Amino acid sequence: MHPGLNPHVLLAIPLLPLVAGVIAGLFGRVIGRAGAHTITIAGVAISCALSVYVVDQMLSAHARPYDGTVYDWMVSDGVRIQVGFLVDRLTALMMATVTFVSLCVHVYTIGYMRDDPGYQRFFAYISLFTFSMLMLVMANNFMQLFFGWEAVGVVSYLLIGFWYTRPSATFAALKAFLVNRVGDFGFILGIAGVLYYTGSLDYKDAFAAAPHIAAQSFPLTALHSVPALTLICVCLFVGAMGKSAQVPLHVWLPDSMEGPTPISALIHAATMVTAGIFMVARMSPLFEYSDTALSAVMVIGGTTAFFMGLLGVVNNDIKRVIAYSTLSQLGYMTVALGASAYPGAIFHLMTHAFFKALLFLAAGSVIIGMHHEQDMRKMGGLGKYMPWTAVTCWIGALALIGTPFFSGFYSKDAIIEAVQHSERWGHQYAFWCVLGGVYVTALYTFRMLFLTFHGRERFREAGTRAIPAVETTSFEHDAEVHLEAQAVHAEEHHHRAEGHAPHESPWVVVGPLVALAIPSIAIGAVTVNPILFGGYFGSSIFVLPAHNVIAEIGREVPQPFWLNFAVQALSQPTFWFALAGVITAWVFFLWRPSWADTAARALAPLRALLVNKFYFDWVNEHVIAPAARRFGTGLWRGGDQAVIDGALVNGTAATIGRFGGLVRLVQSGFLYSYAFWMIIGLAVLIGWFVLRTLG
Repeated sequence: MHPGLNPHVLLAIPLLPLVAGVIAGLFGRVIGRAGAHTITIAGVAISCALSVYVVDQMLSAHARPYDGTVYDWMVSDGVRIQVGFLVDRLTALMMATVTFVSLCVHVYTIGYMRDDPGYQRFFAYISLFTFSMLMLVMANNFMQLFFGWEAVGVVSYLLIGFWYTRPSATFAALKAFLVNRVGDFGFILGIAGVLYYTGSLDYKDAFAAAPHIAAQSFPLTALHSVPALTLICVCLFVGAMGKSAQVPLHVWLPDSMEGPTPISALIHAATMVTAGIFMVARMSPLFEYSDTALSAVMVIGGTTAFFMGLLGVVNNDIKRVIAYSTLSQLGYMTVALGASAYPGAIFHLMTHAFFKALLFLAAGSVIIGMHHEQDMRKMGGLGKYMPWTAVTCWIGALALIGTPFFSGFYSKDAIIEAVQHSERWGHQYAFWCVLGGVYVTALYTFRMLFLTFHGRERFREAGTRAIPAVETTSFEHDAEVHLEAQAVHAEEHHHRAEGHAPHESPWVVVGPLVALAIPSIAIGAVTVNPILFGGYFGSSIFVLPAHNVIAEIGREVPQPFWLNFAVQALSQPTFWFALAGVITAWVFFLWRPSWADTAARALAPLRALLVNKFYFDWVNEHVIAPAARRFGTGLWRGGDQAVIDGALVNGTAATIGRFGGLVRLVQSGFLYSYAFWMIIGLAVLIGWFVLRTLG
């Protein structure tokens, strides 16, 4: 009999970051900066160690998955609403990945945010963010899943808008919040569908009922109905589209770069944006019975992977380039889900967490060294000034483009192979999207490397320009913070004007880069065989035998897989597409930079389309948002003011008032008047009685 997991250990994993975040947030002034980062880092570090212990227990000791209730909140009409954990191998992998990346981000934050007046508040937020993500991945029921889902959304709103004196930051935070509400509306409808057909919110009940739901139809009208499970899965995936930023609900993610770089790494690497990917993989017992839903997932993922990657080619903000890379890579994971290659999606989620966090933190190191400059056109030649940052960023870039033997290669190429083996509707379109995405990824990634670390030192030229003004704020109570920002801004430009060279970041920044660079190199080769072909996930992920494309890939490549898969890739189109992207970036941005300007002029219409981000933001801001405001204004004026206030509330009062005014006319106070009306009334009654008798 295999041992079970200790529920007390499982409970400690999410609670430690929660307690640390609450202490740092409520008592930050008492414990100070050192106390805030010490307690939050300690909480996440212990949580990470316990998560690794859980993984070890499940692998070496073959511990049984834990599926139990921690706390019963209420029972309503037979539906149990509870806090419960489902910790199997899928959950354990997510827990270890989330806590390790979060730990690196916590340590990195000490150096990046050291001069920020909101230091303690930031540590409180990122600890609460970690807690929210852990509650999401550890849930064993839809109610707790939804709690974690909404909690990461709320805390991400606080983090993206952390510098709330900047109008651009508050706008980005509000945009992220509203776009995610659109996705969450679909998500909660999907949960309601599960409850309607099963009468339960527990995963195990929903998964057991999946074949039964698949045979049901849901009537949309008197004449038309749709398969019930397809409708549920599509609604659930709409939620994933919001959280994991799939077209067209992707618009919030690039703007979230307004937040500090550490949270950019945390949101975009292993936490919020991967929540949708994890959710669909967890719901594989439902999605497997709906080919229509999976086809939609595949097509949307392919569209995101290719077209969002194109936007990184024309962007000059180093953080936004990496953000568009995140959009593209999330598209790859979504394509894998649509092809029923759920292990491939989770595998890429894991490898992506390491190298994408590395790239974001490396970008943050560059921003520190460049005195908070983010425009790559004002950089160049930083490699000799920031060698540790440059080397680790190169490692992350090589992993991102899928260089053989690096971690990203195994997960990305496995996804492309899986899509090629799929026979589901839309697989050919998705295949060409992900294959084209390989070239685009290599192009924008090495454009970023060459513009940042190599070539002419353009930062000295940028330093001689006039100092732009810091945007003013309307928050009077933050005047002190604003004046400090003005002083820092002027000092940074003073350094540039004097020609001060960039510098390598302190060890608290470089250390996490090295820690993330190691798995960015090796984690793919070490884990590809057990995770993809060794049955690591067991019953955590359900795939119908006819859909098991991962097994087909495993049969085609001999052991050792990590070696033969990499060797075979040298003759595959993916390798040559990536190499072509690297060469194109070298020619246009390092060898002959003037050619890039020539190409931009020649392709001006296409460049305008990309610079305007396919006009998604324009449509949202100039069509959808005004229409929504007009609709809301119409409801307010026509419904609230005219009907509710005007007709029902005020109208009723006015009617009663007018009736009272008429009645008041006969209330004269004179006795003869009352006697007269009594006689008139008596005459009317007698007349009515006589007429009734004669008739």
